[in-house]
Amino acid sequence: MPYIPITDREREEMLKIIGKGIEELFSVIPEKSRPDKLPDFPGGLSEIELRSYFKELASRNKPLVPFAGLGVYDHYIPSVINHIISRPEFFTAYTPYQPEVSQGTLQAIYEYQSMICELTGMDVSNASIYDGATSLAEAIFMALAITRRKKVIVSKGVNPLYRKVLETYLSESAEIEYIPVDKDTGMTGLDALNPDEETACFVIQHPNYLGVLEDVFTAEEKIHSVKGLYIVVFDPISLGILKPPGEYNADIAVAEGQPLGMPLNYGGPYLGIFTSKKEYIRQMPGRIIGKTVDADGNRGFVMTLQTREQHIRRERATSNICTNQQLCALAAAVYLATMGKQGIREVAYQTTQKAHFLSRRLEDEGIKRAFTGDFFREFVVKVDDVDAMINKGVEHGLLVGVNLGKFEEGFKNHLLISLTEKRTKEEMEALIDILSQ
Repeated sequence: MPYIPITDREREEMLKIIGKGIEELFSVIPEKSRPDKLPDFPGGLSEIELRSYFKELASRNKPLVPFAGLGVYDHYIPSVINHIISRPEFFTAYTPYQPEVSQGTLQAIYEYQSMICELTGMDVSNASIYDGATSLAEAIFMALAITRRKKVIVSKGVNPLYRKVLETYLSESAEIEYIPVDKDTGMTGLDALNPDEETACFVIQHPNYLGVLEDVFTAEEKIHSVKGLYIVVFDPISLGILKPPGEYNADIAVAEGQPLGMPLNYGGPYLGIFTSKKEYIRQMPGRIIGKTVDADGNRGFVMTLQTREQHIRRERATSNICTNQQLCALAAAVYLATMGKQGIREVAYQTTQKAHFLSRRLEDEGIKRAFTGDFFREFVVKVDDVDAMINKGVEHGLLVGVNLGKFEEGFKNHLLISLTEKRTKEEMEALIDILSQ
């Protein structure tokens, strides 16, 4: 905790300037989450005593072993990542408007874009967006602009949190027709997918949020038969063992980049990965960094495209996204460079092997998967009382999964269990003991 030398008089002056009181500033915190009173400190404490006191308080926190996923995952983060992103030239860097003084930041973004393209098999990547949900919403608006059509078809296998964000975006326009496609035994019901000449795009998530692998090749044929755009939401770690979106002809591919070297962070900040085919590059949101040469022929990096409201007329802007998650993008780039192809493949392999091991062990205890399709890192089981199991898990230091009933109708007492390479056999056996009881 930094030392912030603010006197009572200075505090009063600041409150006077902003025209608010202390209580009003803290009113955004729900009443139930506020302490009834401040800690009762015995007299004046020295800095050493105060640090010891708070260290003892912090030691009472018991971190839970997470088996929950739904878009964010507890992967191992190599120590080199925090070392590099904490360097002052990266940690304090702002938007690189002046390339002559921002070559390090610009090169880091360029390297990130290049590695994301290699990972996904897509032609181009932007410098990143806010998070996975925002990337999907921006991808759909990009498809609407390219096709000049008004119909959007979205699989219900897409993360329900992403769909909530998407519905908020689409609610601004009554002209856009939003059509959800239901899940059939855990997979998108492609028989019900009937795009027509008015369809701008079809969105599918692979693996979907239930962990099930989708028939991405059939989906591609259907949407491209009417010249609509094919948008894919992917798991970046899964690309260590699954075909990348570029190999099944995705037009736009987006993802949450958190698994690439970022902690859970209580929900953020995260990283929106955004890629597309090269032919659509001028319709991409955000900014794109390119490589060039200066007047002396030396290599340099610049903002090649930045079709944003800050730089051009609002009606010509592709998006109102005005920045990128550069520090998070840097973490992803360092993670990809550190792990390499073999490392990503090994993380994906261990993740899926452990998920299948746990699934088989639960089945031995009479707890079967709710959906039988092939799956990657997560799977769903149906139990008698999800909330009771989650509470029981917390008592034993485990976050046993996600209660899907909170997000989807008809999913009462469905538990989504997620794995990463970090989960040990002992942790999995502890989970099995709780669920089998």
